[in-house]
Amino acid sequence: MSYQFKDDSHDRHKKSRSIENVLVMQGGGSHGAFACGVYKALVKQNVRIDIVAGTSIGAVNAAIIVGSKSAHPEQDLENFWLEIAESNFQLIPDMFTYDWDVQTGSYIAKKISSASANAAFFGIPKMFIPKWNWWSKRSKYSKYVLKKDQQTSDIRSWTYLYDHSPLGDTLERYIDYKKLNLAATKEVLPSVLRLIITAVDVLTAKPLIFDNTQVEIKTQHILASTGYPIYGFPWVEVDENVYGWDGSLLSSTPIREVLFVSPRNDKNIIIVENYPKKIDRLPSNMAEVANRYKDILFSDKDQYSIKMSKLLTRHIRLIENLYDIFENFADKSHVDIDKIKSIEKEYKTLIENYGAEIRSITRIARSEIESPTILKNADFSVGTIKNLIEQGEKKTIEKLKDIDFE
Repeated sequence: MSYQFKDDSHDRHKKSRSIENVLVMQGGGSHGAFACGVYKALVKQNVRIDIVAGTSIGAVNAAIIVGSKSAHPEQDLENFWLEIAESNFQLIPDMFTYDWDVQTGSYIAKKISSASANAAFFGIPKMFIPKWNWWSKRSKYSKYVLKKDQQTSDIRSWTYLYDHSPLGDTLERYIDYKKLNLAATKEVLPSVLRLIITAVDVLTAKPLIFDNTQVEIKTQHILASTGYPIYGFPWVEVDENVYGWDGSLLSSTPIREVLFVSPRNDKNIIIVENYPKKIDRLPSNMAEVANRYKDILFSDKDQYSIKMSKLLTRHIRLIENLYDIFENFADKSHVDIDKIKSIEKEYKTLIENYGAEIRSITRIARSEIESPTILKNADFSVGTIKNLIEQGEKKTIEKLKDIDFE
């Protein structure tokens, strides 16, 4: 689905702004491989990206794209996903069962992948390991993840089930952190991308926005963005007494955060949706119910933010038109000079620093590639990851046929 909005901006507005193409990637565990395919297609189609934003696994994808050690971030991103998938254990075999098909009123043979169960019991060594997996070597990044008070053997005091600090070690092979933070130097280079990733402060419930033009983004910031507590991952210390959890607890699609930290330039927004909004029929069993409520729980909730942005755009246009009257036609002889200066100063601040318009929104949504399961976003098997990458690439190329990005 794509929306392109009419451009009837004031001439003064157009002169003071450029247009940024923004890639926003949702969280979603193994579904994040879909975004890899999306990005591969964007590169193939020569779509310029200026800002990359994400939370949870979307933050991982975004960080690799911006900080890629090579000149081909799309290849580094795919290699990352294949490395993760190839480290997946295959100790528990796939199962075969019969499932009731409501549509046909009969039982049908069904294969149930064991990939999610293997991940739950044994972890994904290049990404996370279970707390009970005593034989695995701990990551050097565990100092940010596992404090002494969390490493108790008393199960009653556990605050996490999985240690995801091994992800930090894997990311080192793909991310050049100097390049990742190059945007902060204000160097004007075509390859410098702005990175925005999000988390949430465990103690205050306030959003944590890590913007590489404002903060030096390090491994612990990425780990904080992926520390999803509902699946048993721990908080991560990103600063003294600041502990971050997965940003998808507040919003799985950080459009609002992008508009907040980049409020001046107009935007073409590409949203990678790992959890589709629309389905063709109601769920027919409990597995499908669980599948659907996850779609709704993690789907894009930023329609309201987009509506508010469009309302702000209307306000800005009204102010610009009123200011024309004030500047060119109004009799200011009876207006206090300080009041005039105040109006002019506030107008200049508002118009030159705020009022970014959303020019277009393109949504690229993942489709189901297998029967729904409760742990569907923990299937890191090689076959599933390759299928997701292929699907993301195919859908994006199809979507871009009718869109012209500036």
